[in-house]
Amino acid sequence: MTDSLFLTEDSHDKKQFEDCILRTMEYILNSVQDENAYTGPAPDKLSKIIGSHKILPEEGLGFEPMMQNVKKAILPNFLRTSSTKYMAHLHSPALKETIASELIIASFNQSMDSWDQSPVATATEVAVVKELDSLYGYSTDSEHPADGCFTSGGSQSNLTAILLARDWFCKTKFNYDVKKFGLPPEYRKFRLYTSEISHFSMEKSCHLLGLGYESVVKVPVDKNQRMDVEALKSLVARDIQNGNIPFCIVATIGTTDFGSIDNVEELRKVAESCGAWLHADAAYGSALILCNKYKSRIGNLSLCDSITVDFHKMFLLPISCSAVLVKDGRNFEPLELHADYLNREEDEEDGYTNLVGKSIQTTRRFDALKVWMAFQCRGKNGFENIIAHCIENASYVYEKLVEKKDFVPAIKPELSSVVFRVVKYDDENKNDELNKKIRRALLLTKGTVIGQTVYNNRVHLKFTLLNPRVMHESLDSLLQTIEDLAH
Repeated sequence: MTDSLFLTEDSHDKKQFEDCILRTMEYILNSVQDENAYTGPAPDKLSKIIGSHKILPEEGLGFEPMMQNVKKAILPNFLRTSSTKYMAHLHSPALKETIASELIIASFNQSMDSWDQSPVATATEVAVVKELDSLYGYSTDSEHPADGCFTSGGSQSNLTAILLARDWFCKTKFNYDVKKFGLPPEYRKFRLYTSEISHFSMEKSCHLLGLGYESVVKVPVDKNQRMDVEALKSLVARDIQNGNIPFCIVATIGTTDFGSIDNVEELRKVAESCGAWLHADAAYGSALILCNKYKSRIGNLSLCDSITVDFHKMFLLPISCSAVLVKDGRNFEPLELHADYLNREEDEEDGYTNLVGKSIQTTRRFDALKVWMAFQCRGKNGFENIIAHCIENASYVYEKLVEKKDFVPAIKPELSSVVFRVVKYDDENKNDELNKKIRRALLLTKGTVIGQTVYNNRVHLKFTLLNPRVMHESLDSLLQTIEDLAH
């Protein structure tokens, strides 16, 4: 009996598919034996383990021998994001229902560019985007309703938003079509304003859009690591006086390190005063919209012209899953381009929706299913409990750090990140090295993975608390372990 290739209507293919999934599940379950976040070797040894396997043999090994290699070389050496000992990055565990959604997505392998490649997937993404627009306060039933599109992650969502901002600005201010003619003569004067600690995708986006790093104006932050609005006003006024052209302001709704949140209400006023687009990079903080207790912290995001939402952070969905939402759906026009082989105009006139006209990507996964399933499974109350727990864990750690003699927290957390420094010596350079050694020791000897960053030019440690399974007792224990390692 030959091996089947795919899941089909054939009973033999169905049985082999079932065996494949069940066998894989067995190996996955057996690989999770303890609570450690990482139990694998250091980088050099790990590379040797992987290098010992011939990736493309002349003759295939078959499913079971291949899975034995996975069992020995891959599964034991994964980082386990569901471990309560993992808190290094904005990199969450994945809710179990969304792992089920990944199986469905891979099994049917829809492509979100045209309706005839993704009929129910297209309808689902349209419905989910409409729900998200409504959730963030955008109008979905006006003459010019909001719209949105799923992307590969926050960087692509930000790139899309800045592209739309650039083209909208050129069209409305200069009556100039970037899609047709390329960048306008004034492009070297274009300026985008963003916090000095905003995500690096701002610079990358402006580079990719032909504006360059020079177009990105990094605005100083205040003591709470939020964009200094008065500094922004001064920078905008200076640029206008020097003949430069403000076209976009980016509000960071949860900075990567600190979780600090820019004031969208004040930034809206500045954007209106200079005629700029206001974008909210809410990749981190967007989940607070589902938490009544704390959602006021992110402000009124409907004041923004576009919003980046990442579901693979505080929403706890598998990587990758993000969306860019736009207040006026007409502003997606720069991404529209019809091809006879893909998104024919006559099909769209007859009601066939082709989502490729809103995306930088062509081939794209059915990531909206993960949101559809998670939202239905957990409901708003379920997400509220998860998000509130993580935020309150961060507050708990901060209060504990304040009490401890050798621990110095950076700022009071607004989301779920806590940045701090262990201070044992009078020499700050020695303290830098101590904090580096503590993080490495936790990783290689304690199975615990925490973050490291820089604040006020000094090395700091970071807890990014996205796991609702983390309890106060485990946080107390971790702080004690760090204290022990420091002495």
